[in-house]
Amino acid sequence: MLETVDSQRETAKRNRANMTAAQRAAASRIISDRFLNSRYFLSSQSIGCYLASPFEVDTAAIIERAWRAKKRIFVPVVHSNGLMSFCNLRRDTNLVRNRFGLWEPENTAAIPAKSLDVVVTPTVAIDRQGNRIGMGGGYYDRAFEFLRNRANWCRPKLVGLAFECQQIEKITPNPWDIPLSCVLTERN
Repeated sequence: MLETVDSQRETAKRNRANMTAAQRAAASRIISDRFLNSRYFLSSQSIGCYLASPFEVDTAAIIERAWRAKKRIFVPVVHSNGLMSFCNLRRDTNLVRNRFGLWEPENTAAIPAKSLDVVVTPTVAIDRQGNRIGMGGGYYDRAFEFLRNRANWCRPKLVGLAFECQQIEKITPNPWDIPLSCVLTERN
């Protein structure tokens, strides 16, 4: 019997929550190093990157290294109309919590998602084929729906970060799901 997306999401969330803080921190360092040494990071100037919630892969090292390398970081901002944009994050950017409890910049201008070179994408569950299950709001899929026609758009590249325990055998994507360009865990 195939698992539903909701049961896959709950299993992956439970697996992630069962990691200790030390395990998450160690795995986050490995995953961040893999991204920072990848062609995705090295060849980019404009990087979309999420601000991690407590059980997600920590992106602080990615953001810090990008700033040191004079790259621009843009983080997601969720709007009440169901859309998501990306706003510039600088060291002095004031952050506020949105209605989901996630940090986002306050009063900063957004750029089109098409302007980004790479987007570090949060995941709840992933499979080896680049399919992703998020929190269920569809914000990333709507923001990057233009990538469905990859003959016209080849960027940004979407790089999913996940702990190995979030890996599941097979995700059956919906027609509106946008696959990841690659998935990085602490083991691959």
